Amino acid sequence: MMLDFTRDLNPHQAYRIKKLKRQLRKAESYEEWKSTALKLDEESGAQEWKYDNSSPYFDAEIISHRLNMIRRYRHQHRTADLIYILREGFSHDVANIGHPLLFTHTYFGTKKIIEDYIDEVSKALAYIASSSCETLTLKDKLEFFENCQKVYGQPALMFSGGATLGLFHSGVCKALMEQDLMPKVLSGSSAGAIMTGMLGVADPSEIPNLLTGDHFYSDAFHFRTLSELMKGNGGFADVKYLRKFLIENLGDVTFAEAFEKSGLDINVTVAPYDVSQEDARIMNKYTSPDLLVWSAVLASCAVPILFPPVRLTSKRYDGVHTPYLANTRWVDGSVRSDFPQERMSRLYNLNYTIASQVNPHIVPFMQSDEERFRKDLFSWPERIVRMQGKLAAMGVMDFTRDRMGRVPSIRRLLDHGYGVVDQRYYGDVNIVGNYSLRHYGYMLQNPRPHLFKLLQREGEQATWPKISSIETHARIGKTIEHCLEVLKLPKLKVEASGQYATV
Repeated sequence: MMLDFTRDLNPHQAYRIKKLKRQLRKAESYEEWKSTALKLDEESGAQEWKYDNSSPYFDAEIISHRLNMIRRYRHQHRTADLIYILREGFSHDVANIGHPLLFTHTYFGTKKIIEDYIDEVSKALAYIASSSCETLTLKDKLEFFENCQKVYGQPALMFSGGATLGLFHSGVCKALMEQDLMPKVLSGSSAGAIMTGMLGVADPSEIPNLLTGDHFYSDAFHFRTLSELMKGNGGFADVKYLRKFLIENLGDVTFAEAFEKSGLDINVTVAPYDVSQEDARIMNKYTSPDLLVWSAVLASCAVPILFPPVRLTSKRYDGVHTPYLANTRWVDGSVRSDFPQERMSRLYNLNYTIASQVNPHIVPFMQSDEERFRKDLFSWPERIVRMQGKLAAMGVMDFTRDRMGRVPSIRRLLDHGYGVVDQRYYGDVNIVGNYSLRHYGYMLQNPRPHLFKLLQREGEQATWPKISSIETHARIGKTIEHCLEVLKLPKLKVEASGQYATV
């Protein structure tokens, strides 16, 4: 909930703020957006909030104490004490500094003390990794930072479904990459699976070219004629055109091979067509290393009714293609698990998730952070309506399933509907499309340059206000990663020369 800092402004100030807001909406780059956002905070008086440590959302006393101690130990080169206090509160959310409402009161940034704390922890870590810290051996430093990396965890970026509206995800990626904030763990379902797959099979040097959009232009949506529909055996769209597009762009690459090429941990969500067989699954280098990426993405795009369910294909050790769970057909993973964050957390030690949400049946019902975390009396009616509405929908589906569940097609439809209603569509940081009626007309259009540019820019603009929040979460983790890279460099040089590394 953006605080109202403008009540006591004179007409001239109000005019300048209105003009700055218009500039913010029309910003052409993140640098322009950030500059305007900072001016807005200054002009509106919101900047003063950043210097006021009082807040119900985090414990400023803990942060102030830790900030002073870490700063003192670093300046005094008291390495043992510095490591001790760092370990004591080594979490991306210590004292609740990652609370979403700490990033809704101003256009850019959060409390100054939180920004100072994160900056000081990063400086302390850099000092420990540097040659100035002489009390630790290289082995000690490597051990310390490897432990830090395990404790601190890493982020994940999750792409929702949304048909052609999924081009929005390319803008999210572009904005994050430009600020060096792109996570190395990705997940996607349906249209999001295409974005995940394309990033996952690309060499890192190829990604900027990928995000220009040339690889996304296709005729993947080719609707069948009425006579073809009458024959049955399929959905409204012909799956062979989508299959051809995916094979051309994702190649003959398995999940294990994709990781070797890109260094990204990609996860594609699929769901069995027959829900009685098993729950939705995430396909990745751990759960299905030999599965072809294009095959998993095709299954994840098989939206019921639009596309028929598909069978998965693996690549054997000798390169021969073989069926994967031959008796199972698969459909769009978003009907049961649009964002598989709980299962990914167990595999990748996640500390927070970024959700890029464009699903057309979800976005209109998404709440802002202010709405989700409000606890005042006036928020109760909406909470009750939402909760009761969800329970009522699930109750109707249960009632119908009990009475008509013997008809396979009806039971399957109800089971998929139950999965859509009963899942969580939020991450820790949420980047959501801002829809109007025209967006629903884009959904099943084949991607073209003008549409790609339009939706990519919308993705960028939706990401820019979230950058300061993501950076707060990511800064310390990125520092740990950088320190490890620097520390491992001498060791790699020694090993490359054919000698044993001595530390």
